[in-house]
Amino acid sequence: MDQQSEDLMKPCGCPQDESQSEPGLRDPTLLWLQDTVIIAMFHVRQRLLWGAVVLSAVFLLLWTATFLYSAFYYSYMPNPAYATPVHYYYRTNCKSLSSHPCSYPVANISLLVNGKSQAMTFGHPYRISLVLEMPDSPPNRELGMFMIRMSCYSREGKEVASSAHSASLLVSASSSRFTMLRYRSTLLRCLGTLLFLPAYLTGVAEQKQLLEVEIFSDYIDSSYASAVGAFIEIMSSKVQIYSSQLFIYANFSGIRYILHHFPLASAIIGVASNFMFLSVLLLLGSLKDGSWTSQQNNTRENSLKKERRSFKAQLEDHEDSTAEMNASEDSPVNLLHIRPTDLTQGEREI
Repeated sequence: MDQQSEDLMKPCGCPQDESQSEPGLRDPTLLWLQDTVIIAMFHVRQRLLWGAVVLSAVFLLLWTATFLYSAFYYSYMPNPAYATPVHYYYRTNCKSLSSHPCSYPVANISLLVNGKSQAMTFGHPYRISLVLEMPDSPPNRELGMFMIRMSCYSREGKEVASSAHSASLLVSASSSRFTMLRYRSTLLRCLGTLLFLPAYLTGVAEQKQLLEVEIFSDYIDSSYASAVGAFIEIMSSKVQIYSSQLFIYANFSGIRYILHHFPLASAIIGVASNFMFLSVLLLLGSLKDGSWTSQQNNTRENSLKKERRSFKAQLEDHEDSTAEMNASEDSPVNLLHIRPTDLTQGEREI
């Protein structure tokens, strides 16, 4: 009887206590740990997001500062130098039967880079020089003084500038406007020939000198009548020339002088200045939108707190319902309330 009573008192088909099967849900330490982990994950994600935004902003500002400085440099700085070969020709339609050419050596050169863009920047001063590679021959030493004339013309064929300078192959001229070959005596030339005889025989060295004639010392090209070409005339029919080149050098002054002679320091200072200026603008913009950002963060934190509170409330309701169910199942009335249909035939007879 006691065994059967015990069997009857056992709950049949009743749900077990969920609080006993899952005791961790009622542990406040685990709840606090879960909330702490959620908050920490939220802050870590926010810090990573802000770090990525800051790195992207710094990279964008640095690239923009470099681009601005490069654009300023290439638009403000002119071409420092330009060189072009000069090829001379003579007229052959003369009527005289002399052994000398019937005209002076003349060359027509272009002042356009690749036939498209201007070699000289408008409004910037340039120094134009003609370099002649001449043999150290007796006719050149006996030539004396001669003139070199250069005339610049526009696209319409009009002459926009002209200059003529003197050059001399003798040492008799003392004026600074004259450009002369270096004088060497007969004995010095003989000694030099004997010393460099192997080089002269093999073709490694030549008996020649370079003569540089400054034609324009401060030439400024105009945007209204820009020079696209030039005529160069050497006013001597007996001069001997190996080759010739025209050089155009930009005269730098002020900021352009610093940018040209100190490019690395100028680039660092220019990029740093642009970066600081852009950073200040970005900082002012972020301070202006700071209130909206803090409002958004507060909204996120409030929503997270509401979720935590709702989760705790649901958990407490679940625990209360489970406790009520367990209390109702453990009551003596429920234990003694047994329907006859649940008993066996032997138990009914007893």
